[in-house]
Amino acid sequence: MDNYEYSELLKELTTKMGNITGVVEPQKLQARLDEIKELQNDSEFWNDASNAAVIAKEKTQIERKLGKYMTTKNALDDAKELYDMAKDEGDEETINECFESAGELQDAILSMEIEVLLSNETDSSNAILSIHPGAGGTESQDWASILLRMYKRFAERRGYEVEVLDYQVGDEAGIKDATILIKGENAYGYLKVETGVHRLVRISPFDSNAKRHTSFSSVIVSPEIDDDINIVIEDKDIRVDTYRSSGAGGQHVNKTESAIRITHLKTNVVVQCQNDRSQHKNRATAMKMLKSRLYELELEAQKAEAAGTPKSEIGWGHQIRSYVMQPYQQIKDTRSNEAYTNVSAILDGDIGAMIEGVLIAQNRS
Repeated sequence: MDNYEYSELLKELTTKMGNITGVVEPQKLQARLDEIKELQNDSEFWNDASNAAVIAKEKTQIERKLGKYMTTKNALDDAKELYDMAKDEGDEETINECFESAGELQDAILSMEIEVLLSNETDSSNAILSIHPGAGGTESQDWASILLRMYKRFAERRGYEVEVLDYQVGDEAGIKDATILIKGENAYGYLKVETGVHRLVRISPFDSNAKRHTSFSSVIVSPEIDDDINIVIEDKDIRVDTYRSSGAGGQHVNKTESAIRITHLKTNVVVQCQNDRSQHKNRATAMKMLKSRLYELELEAQKAEAAGTPKSEIGWGHQIRSYVMQPYQQIKDTRSNEAYTNVSAILDGDIGAMIEGVLIAQNRS
């Protein structure tokens, strides 16, 4: 990198930071933060525990967002000031240090850009992620288990907490179905772009003839909705089935019908939970999963109506990403149109850059 390239980079990053500032509106955030602090200083404020919890959560989110914005802006301002000073003094050593830290500065601005994109009402929510293998028996069920591991590893990398809500072991290998709750800041905002059909092409380890197979699994991601969002589901609208737990667990597995499956008759949405020994707790969790899924479907319908486009259902013709292991190694996303060759790292959970590429591409479209 030379002086011209670095100067152009600073101009580009300054423009991006200006756009970010226009969206974040730090002065409004600070004003709201001051207002919340004043509210919390009033002793009567804490009499309404539920409202106080909502406000406290909002305060935490504002503080985090404002703190990240100020850190990024200060880093850019410092870089510009240091570079100008070093250039005026002919300090080549400091100029080279500025060049070397250019990548970190770009990453910080990109991270702030993503922060701005994750500003929808539910983006900061926890994520309920379900994986369903397609037709293909053992091969597809194994592919579903690989995806499940990928998302668990992604959660670990970001410091998210993972709770298994439902896990049904495959007949020979892999899984028949799995649902996990991923808890963490912006978990849904990041993972929402994973909803869709994922296609795998590889030499099947289950084929004695070592032939190439194509497998599909669908992923559905919903926001874990707060209790203050009121969604009414009447008993006549659902069918509740009980069955014996089939995953790894305690003594209740395969002995008591503690697992719950709920079908919403109007939409045909199916959720199931078997993570607890108590049937009542599993039912409560499954109902929360159903409400989250129905809430997301309503949001999707509203977006489609606003855009004037029909809402499309997930189908095998609607794949969002292809993972090719043979005859070459490449992962390509159909939304960002970007291809990646670090297949092993991605399947080990290094999917952050791929997700961010989709978020940016969708924002431009």
